[in-house]
Amino acid sequence: MKKFFPILSLAVFVLVENPALFAAGDVWTIESGPIDPTHYFGETVANGMLGVISSPHPFQTGSVLMQGVFDRRAGDVDVILQTFNVAHMSLAIDGVDVTQAQQVTQMLQTLDMRHAALTTTFDYQGKTSVRYTWYALRQLPHTVLVDVTVTAQRPIDIKAAVEPEAPPGRTCVEYIDRDFQDAGTPPVPLPMVAATAQSPSGLLILAASHAFLFDHNTENSQVRHEVGEHGAHAITFTKHLEAGVTYHFAAVGSTITSAQDENPRNEADRLTLRAVLAGHDTLVAQHNRAWDDLWRSDIVIEGDDEMQRDVHAMLYHLYAFTREGGAVSLSPMGLSGTGYNGHVFWDTETWMFPVLLAMHPEIAASLLEYRYERLGAARQNAIANGYRGAMFPWESSASGNEDTPMCCLTGVMEHHVTADVGIAAWQYYQVTHDKTWLEQRGWPLLQGSADFWASRVERNGSGHYDIAGIVGAAEAEKNISNEAYTNAAARDNLEAALAAAKVLGIAPNPDWAIVRNNIPILRFPNGIVRANSAYNDANVVVPEVVFLAYPLHVLTDPEEIKRHMALSPASRESEQPGEAGSIFITLNARLGLPDQAYALFKTGYRAIERPPFGVLAEATTSDNVYFATGAGALLQAVIYGFGGLEITPSGIVQVPTRLPRQWKSLTLTNIGVAHKTYAVH
Repeated sequence: MKKFFPILSLAVFVLVENPALFAAGDVWTIESGPIDPTHYFGETVANGMLGVISSPHPFQTGSVLMQGVFDRRAGDVDVILQTFNVAHMSLAIDGVDVTQAQQVTQMLQTLDMRHAALTTTFDYQGKTSVRYTWYALRQLPHTVLVDVTVTAQRPIDIKAAVEPEAPPGRTCVEYIDRDFQDAGTPPVPLPMVAATAQSPSGLLILAASHAFLFDHNTENSQVRHEVGEHGAHAITFTKHLEAGVTYHFAAVGSTITSAQDENPRNEADRLTLRAVLAGHDTLVAQHNRAWDDLWRSDIVIEGDDEMQRDVHAMLYHLYAFTREGGAVSLSPMGLSGTGYNGHVFWDTETWMFPVLLAMHPEIAASLLEYRYERLGAARQNAIANGYRGAMFPWESSASGNEDTPMCCLTGVMEHHVTADVGIAAWQYYQVTHDKTWLEQRGWPLLQGSADFWASRVERNGSGHYDIAGIVGAAEAEKNISNEAYTNAAARDNLEAALAAAKVLGIAPNPDWAIVRNNIPILRFPNGIVRANSAYNDANVVVPEVVFLAYPLHVLTDPEEIKRHMALSPASRESEQPGEAGSIFITLNARLGLPDQAYALFKTGYRAIERPPFGVLAEATTSDNVYFATGAGALLQAVIYGFGGLEITPSGIVQVPTRLPRQWKSLTLTNIGVAHKTYAVH
């Protein structure tokens, strides 16, 4: 698939109309301002498993996505699963459904990034004001809470209903009514409604269940089962409110699939029942504590509230799209949509992983666990393509097989992803020094990837172990040889495998060192690195060549790095840099040019914000949001550029750096396994 890294257009700054609103000094919330349904890009509340995408219409969702679960698209590749809408609710005032935008006024949406809560408020015909908040509960990864408050301005009757809303294209749904009894005296009913459906391919069973939560359990007696159109079941309740009365209630919904549980229908019921028995206050308190724990690892910018809010937004999305303790990875669009089918690319290991490795190594471990559990598929992929070791797919879904659509040569020729995985594994060990992990997880990844490169090269003499038939990091040229990034990454991968063998006291394959030392990095007579064997302009540096200075470390001399940057169009604010924008920000900061780095940073991401929340698009010419790859690359510029952090064999260290004049200080809190704080003043 044509997967670029066009994170920043460093074009002349053009302010997107009202991308997001926030109060001065408020660095934790993003307010939509007036909502234009025709120019609306949804925000996501997520817990690393479920992603609920907002809509410009009250009580409606854009979609609900499930991380790490994929369905087979007919005649094509796997695509991330859209599951039951467990945030689905309808609300009627005096018998009229208010969930249509034209019936409400003063609608406003606000994202609380500190606690991952999206609140919508609106008024209805002078009768009432409504406030509801979505939580994708961090402590219960398959459960969503909808928290509702209705304030009557006149005497009104309200009717609320929840029902499992099937994902797009799924109308054949089995509904099940549930009535549970708790252990109290007298017994109180706990009515629920549940549903199951097949995924579009028929390979998976999806299940969901819903229940109301009330401040007083006796109000459960008001809940009724109703059968609507097409036999769909719902649970409803009605309530009369006098003028001036504020009424609060909530609903919980859980969804799970046969990919995660052999009996998803019963498990969905159990998860919802657990949430009901815990109660609203406990659920919100546990969710908030979980997010407070995440935010112990923070990036604190003093003196620039606007940039602080924007950096929080980037970090919020990476936190929301991931979680620890599993083997689920991260796609370029996270849990914000089905872009790139939800597949896993090099974006994870190269652009998002280093941020999470510094901020939350336990989350970074789950991303690598995803690769480890698919190591068998990578080995089979290598065999199928005539190589040894482990060959990771360019696009990966649940199985770990190559899942790139056949429209694209990347799935056949873009091989540097295997090196990216190997490099990430070694970085994880460098930061954690977890020798047990290295032996059990890291070594198999490094050994498999190193064996792949030893078999992938064409041995054409000393210094000419060429890597031919490649699509490189830029992806503009196909079937090229000795592409600079691929060759350099393969060398780093082999070097990491040799270092890991030394740590573990294992005799490495002696061929690794020979191959590593003979993979060429082509240069012109003037010393400039050549993009590939067919590239002939010694006076224009392809932006991806600069990747050899960061995140790789082939170019290390500051003057040499500056020379390469100066010859690249991406170094100039008035040019279109493509995928290398964030690298130029990082390198400018590392080279002691913080003001240049700051200018590129701000103009770049402003150009890719989309209203009303300022979510990041993939490029200035794209409306594909939320681009988590871009957020990761920008955050690397803050952490490893402005913040001066470096991953070394000794762990994370800080090198001297300077801040842009707009910032008074930069503090990185709770970093790495040592939970250190690093500051720049």
